Amino acid sequence: MKQNYTEENYSEMIQELFLRFPSFQKVGAGAYKPGIDSMKFADQLMGHPHRKYKIIHVAGTNGKGSVSNMLASVLASGGLKVGLYTSPHILDFRERIRMVDNSGFMLIPQEDVWGFVQSWKDTFDHLDMSFFEITTMMALDWFAVQEADVVVLETGLGGRLDSTNIVNPVLSVITNIGLDHCDMLGDTLPEIAFEKAGIIKPKVPVVVGESHPETEPVFERKVLYTNLSEPEYMGNRAAIMSLLTYADKTEPSLWDRHESMLAEMDLKGDYQRRNLRTVLAALDTLASLDRKYSVPEENVKEALVHAASRTGFRGRWEQVSSDPYIICDIGHNEHGLRHNFNQLSAMKADGSCTDIIMVYGSVADKDVDAVLHLLPRDAVYIFTRAQGKRALGEDAVLEKYLSFCKEDGRSCKDVYTAGTVVEAVRMAVGLAAEMKGSDPQAHPLIYIGGSTYVVSEAIAYITG
Repeated sequence: MKQNYTEENYSEMIQELFLRFPSFQKVGAGAYKPGIDSMKFADQLMGHPHRKYKIIHVAGTNGKGSVSNMLASVLASGGLKVGLYTSPHILDFRERIRMVDNSGFMLIPQEDVWGFVQSWKDTFDHLDMSFFEITTMMALDWFAVQEADVVVLETGLGGRLDSTNIVNPVLSVITNIGLDHCDMLGDTLPEIAFEKAGIIKPKVPVVVGESHPETEPVFERKVLYTNLSEPEYMGNRAAIMSLLTYADKTEPSLWDRHESMLAEMDLKGDYQRRNLRTVLAALDTLASLDRKYSVPEENVKEALVHAASRTGFRGRWEQVSSDPYIICDIGHNEHGLRHNFNQLSAMKADGSCTDIIMVYGSVADKDVDAVLHLLPRDAVYIFTRAQGKRALGEDAVLEKYLSFCKEDGRSCKDVYTAGTVVEAVRMAVGLAAEMKGSDPQAHPLIYIGGSTYVVSEAIAYITG
């Protein structure tokens, strides 16, 4: 019997999607379904919706979300209707699928999610599609209905076998390569680069954000072999390699303005410097392809300064409270956390804060041991766990940390555990109040991170 849309029916349907078609965000590697055969078949059944607009395809270990949102903000400021597909979400599943224009953003409406799932749920069952495959097809279809001019499409995991890799973009962007999801993508940087390079297509320019001696040969071979037999190039290696740009080896046309942009941007993490350079290099490449992607300089700066607010981007060095001073960031691997923890240490050194209170939790499939040596010294730690099967228990994190401190010769006197994120946040706020009560000059900073789930629950609690 066909059901009509109600908010109650919608909520039940979303829960069923998470249960029957588990997401990586919820269960980890058990939800990972490599290969795109099901996607190709579903795409054919739906009439290839992604062929109705241009696509910028974004992959990489870290920075995909920031780069995607900045690109969407800038292109929207140029008058384009921009579709934006990213993951994971922080508070609402619909954050993954947004339309952005010069006035702001719109999440896919609940009614549209409902209608899509009701129309295609038998196909999902028949093809045994994953949660990410379903949401990707939903996004591609909705962007066509919304008559998007261009879509910024972020990969989920990897690239070569990622559900998004059925598209033929006008530009491919690979932000950087780090060791993450090694159980699925490979144990070395070249192996992971090979998977990310899978989004590279014939005759499509590629911007790589960060070069590395171990990964450059992978990208160069992929670009070369992908285009070697294309008639336009006739084996001309120099012409083929001109398709590949390393953002950190070139100076984008607006890079001389980057310091003023960074100072004003609502994306505040120090790591945004690298992402900004990648975005500016990508914009130069896009402008060389078609004048419709050429955005006036004043629009570019305004769009980058307000990228997070314009697109509704959450959880990246996000200040969720000023009193007490609380920063949330979903950085979760060694490659990303190195920048975050260095920034915290620098803030304490320059007096931006007097004390650091760390609320930290992880998932069980992350290499916590690889992160421990990065943790700031002389911080107060509250180890916690988010809800869900993937979460690593707070006592397990504590045990790892105490063992590390013993080996490293660190003091570990100010260490606590909390069984829930809400309890951990309350404890952190209480500790911050005690510090300020005993010293009026104290300005403690609470950092909440280690996993998306910890940040998600913290933001939901703090912002109500």
